[in-house]
Amino acid sequence: MIYILSEKQFDGAENLPCIMIEYKEKEINLSDYDALIFSSKNGVYALDKINPLWRDIPSYAIGSGTATAIENLRGNVVYSARSSYGDDFAKEIRDTLKGKKALFLRPVVVTSSLNTILEEAGVFLSQEVVYETKCAPCDTLKKPKIGAIIIFSSPSTISCFFNCFTWHESYQAVVIGDVTASAMPKNVSFRKSIKQTIPSCIELANTLSKKAL
Repeated sequence: MIYILSEKQFDGAENLPCIMIEYKEKEINLSDYDALIFSSKNGVYALDKINPLWRDIPSYAIGSGTATAIENLRGNVVYSARSSYGDDFAKEIRDTLKGKKALFLRPVVVTSSLNTILEEAGVFLSQEVVYETKCAPCDTLKKPKIGAIIIFSSPSTISCFFNCFTWHESYQAVVIGDVTASAMPKNVSFRKSIKQTIPSCIELANTLSKKAL
């Protein structure tokens, strides 16, 4: 059995929603900004609930999933990052945004130095916390089956999973990238997907599952 630790469904995997997204209720005036910076699709969904005028402002997206979320809501994607890491993303866009006013739509916890990199490059950066990742109550979750392959897509999924469960020796772990891998407990071995996407993780998990047969 392959598990995804979020509410979103993917073909070939069972959902184990260890994390929940809480969107913030607030007002944001967008009239002064030349650009919007999104580090996840949750930032896109959050801002869409707050101020629909965001669609008229050029958007800079990290990852194909974030760019697709912007496009699906009729936003204006002017740049989609080659890298899915926040620091690399910031380095890719800092020259373009130098001297401009940009708004970073962010979660409560940011694991990259994106804001520092942009500010040091001369970007007039503002930040708005528009969502928060929280752990689901443990009593709402069912422990993975023996022999499960578990996909960890963020440091938050690792934290919330181990808040509820102990690691069984029969489990296998797949992580989505270096940042997530760095958060894995030292006693848990894992495999890292080639691409930083959930479908790539599922493909790797399927390969591991076949080898176990």
